[in-house]
Amino acid sequence: MFYHFILPLQEYLSFLRLFQYITFRSAYAALTSLVIVLLFGGVVIRWLTYLRFKEEIRTLGPQSHQKKAGTPTMGGVLILGSVIISVLLWGNFNNLYVVLLVIVTVLAGALGFADDYIKSILKKKDGIPARLKFFMQCVIACVVVGVIYLFPSNSKEATTLYVPFINKAIIDLSWWWIIFAILVIVGSSNAVNLTDGLDGLAIGTVTIVVGVLAVMSYVTGHQPIAQYLRIPYIPQAAELTVFLSALGGAGLGFLWFNSNPASVFMGDTGSLALGGIIGTVAIMIKKEIFLFIVGGIFVIEALSVIIQVGSYKLRKKRVFKMAPIHHHFELSGVPEQKVVVRMWIVGIILAILGLSSLKIL
Repeated sequence: MFYHFILPLQEYLSFLRLFQYITFRSAYAALTSLVIVLLFGGVVIRWLTYLRFKEEIRTLGPQSHQKKAGTPTMGGVLILGSVIISVLLWGNFNNLYVVLLVIVTVLAGALGFADDYIKSILKKKDGIPARLKFFMQCVIACVVVGVIYLFPSNSKEATTLYVPFINKAIIDLSWWWIIFAILVIVGSSNAVNLTDGLDGLAIGTVTIVVGVLAVMSYVTGHQPIAQYLRIPYIPQAAELTVFLSALGGAGLGFLWFNSNPASVFMGDTGSLALGGIIGTVAIMIKKEIFLFIVGGIFVIEALSVIIQVGSYKLRKKRVFKMAPIHHHFELSGVPEQKVVVRMWIVGIILAILGLSSLKIL
């Protein structure tokens, strides 16, 4: 909104023309959300503690986690709140994609909030029933995908799927793309949720992925760069860089409080929304398969749960000591901090691998 207030004043104050540049607004969006989280993090943590939004640690988990019982959860409100404030200040709300991301943030955050509330306050450890939660996630995804399908930024690219590293590997999914896109959003949301089991793991990995998606959004939204790199040009994509920069800044700020030993957990309020956001951005900029690469940590975490459950149901045997796989490493004797840092390193390697798919010829 601040951006729209500034626009008419550019005619009189030439330095305000800086606001036309996405790079300028992205930098300050990141800085704004970072400062908000750092300034108000302590207040929010005390507020969550006062309201008794505390993490309930399952007895079946690693015994080392029992000391985390009572740590305030639902810290996702801090992340999402700072992002929305920053985007309101620096974002262009004439951009449909930005509006959609704000809607996803609010709706997925509200779903996660309800789940955290049921677990923390109503003391129902399973939260919202799994089927109902999945249904609500699908409803949110359907709304987003429906809008993108009906009002595509580039009609020629609406239902196409691009395969990284393979020149001219383009698949037109036709109406099947709708189902695929819904699965990407819902799957991404749940995968981040599963990854959020160690101090700093989910938010650190999300911040890495968000950084890569910010770069991809910027180049995808600039026609000369997109043509040079031989990637699809999506006119509205560049403005997503502002939103993603705000999210990256908020992620770094939250990591200040969430690093081991964590003072607060993001809860489902944060994880469901953050996963939904990166999944939505991926389909907006036609980087669905690309997300499977740069978000490989989330894929591995989700697959470990699927394999574990499937193996136990079919063979009555477990493949891992515990799923998701980060708990398997813990139970194998690897310290929590080392598991987290090593997964960050793998995440950075996957990010570099993803960026290397850009065909600079």
